[in-house]
Amino acid sequence: MEKRIVFATGNQNKMKEIHMILADLGMPVYSMKELGVDENIVEDGLTFEENAEIKARAVARHLPNDIILADDSGLEIDYLDKAPGVYSARFAGEDTSYDIKNRILLDKLEGVPEEQRTARFVCAVCAVFPDGDVKTVRGTIEGVIAHEITGENGFGYDPIFYYPECGCTTAEMEPEKKNELSHRGKALRAMREIIDAKCGKAEE
Repeated sequence: MEKRIVFATGNQNKMKEIHMILADLGMPVYSMKELGVDENIVEDGLTFEENAEIKARAVARHLPNDIILADDSGLEIDYLDKAPGVYSARFAGEDTSYDIKNRILLDKLEGVPEEQRTARFVCAVCAVFPDGDVKTVRGTIEGVIAHEITGENGFGYDPIFYYPECGCTTAEMEPEKKNELSHRGKALRAMREIIDAKCGKAEE
């Protein structure tokens, strides 16, 4: 049976990034929904790593012969005691638009000086392999919270996450540049090395 990777997400924006970053892995990459898995997974872990593993194990029960990947990612703002953190997707309500979430966070930081607006995106990626082996990696990108919502390229909190080295938010970056620098890009590249070492590149 052909080796394939199944990602525990239904988020199409996330899948676009994943396909770009894992393009040369030599295995097809699917979302769980593309393969008919539509489970409502309760993410009740206390860390990004725990939530990623919860999601990966849940999908692995449905597809035990595949390499299952799952990520949990979010925004940590130091001034807000690292909130929204693991609750990033559920911050201000799961169905609340990110325009509103971003505006709420900017309001909370109203008047806070630049040096106290430090923040980071965090991404933990967990892999559950068919032999039961479980591996987890973490990637981060450090930046500051901008003073306004800027950029159309990203999603989620990208329009308020300013990356000083590039002089723009991650929502203003070209996709290739964002994938090179981003928390998810770093974590997925680290996981790609683990998959390569464990499975080898799939035959062309």
